[in-house]
Amino acid sequence: MNKHGKKMIAPIAVTVIVILYYAAFFGVFISSIKSTFFKVLLAIVPILIGGALIAVCIQRIKEIKGGEEDDLGKY
Repeated sequence: MNKHGKKMIAPIAVTVIVILYYAAFFGVFISSIKSTFFKVLLAIVPILIGGALIAVCIQRIKEIKGGEEDDLGKY
């Protein structure tokens, strides 16, 4: 594994864990609701959160590949 590969593990792992958490969390709520309309409405929330997390993870991976390993160093 190259020197950037090890630094990409943490953002990917956190993204996967948080997406699984939200899927399970909202899955419990969705399974307890009887109305199909509200099930669909409530299912949109974890999909949007998951999409945002994946976009942020991809951006972070691009930063790591570009040489910005220390993201907090610029502040």
